[in-house]
Amino acid sequence: MPFELKLLSGNSNYPLAEKISRYLGVPLTNADVSRFQDGEVSIKINENIRGTDLFIIQSTQAPAENLVELLVMLDAARRASARRITAVIPYFGYARQDRKDQPRVPISAKLMANLITTAGANRVLTMDLHASQIQGFFDIPLDHLYSAPIFLKCFAQMELSDLVVVAPDPGGVHMARAYAKRLGASLAFIDKRRPDKDRAEVMHIVGKVKGKTVIIQDDIINTGETLTKGAAAIKDRGAKEVYACCTHPVLSRGAVERVEESPISRLLVTDTIPLRKGINSKKIEVASISDLLGEAIKRIHQEESVSSLFY
Repeated sequence: MPFELKLLSGNSNYPLAEKISRYLGVPLTNADVSRFQDGEVSIKINENIRGTDLFIIQSTQAPAENLVELLVMLDAARRASARRITAVIPYFGYARQDRKDQPRVPISAKLMANLITTAGANRVLTMDLHASQIQGFFDIPLDHLYSAPIFLKCFAQMELSDLVVVAPDPGGVHMARAYAKRLGASLAFIDKRRPDKDRAEVMHIVGKVKGKTVIIQDDIINTGETLTKGAAAIKDRGAKEVYACCTHPVLSRGAVERVEESPISRLLVTDTIPLRKGINSKKIEVASISDLLGEAIKRIHQEESVSSLFY
């Protein structure tokens, strides 16, 4: 028999942790995840977790104290003698800095992997990494889930026709091809340039989009520049309608307004990151990944295959 399953959540996405808890029928472990008066992170686990299979649920979006919470919870769990500790990181922050492509810049994704491992994680469960090679930055087991099954189900229910799936850049063609195969759609991609780190310019649309219903698939929407400019360029080239799906709704200031003003009919996102307070857009629809993560946690706990969840 596997040892006892326990769930612990930080503050970065507590509503998602509660949904996972309901799916599994396992209550969240009682813990105080708070701050000292000077703002430092304070963690106290109020239950015995010795010898348990502990899953710590915490996304690491900004602010950076979400990451610090995860690291301190990992350390507390290790020192409390949990038998196995899995860091469940629905959104893995700092993933966009995954290589040294300029002089004097960090490889932040590797640094995050080192910190998480050193803090006490025995394995990691995450979703839609910005770059798949980040899996190799970890020297512990990592299970990498995809939001594709959730988005594909949503698009299938819409009963769209004459579909083209568009990758936002050549690097995203592999995933876009998987979407296109499942939806019976053709494939295209956007050739873009980045004058700076948060600004994109569309150069070309490679593939036929005229008269088609287009789905743009991406992993992160931050400023919304890439997505909305791509949608506008696609619409200018005669697309009938434009939809989009992005797993991680970072949605920096101004992004929602760009989506609202764009030709995108509907933008599907997941709840790996909670939407910022005040976001109210009829175009943005949230699909929960709680059941997918919950099922993955159950299978990891029972030492079963996770790969069947990819399809």
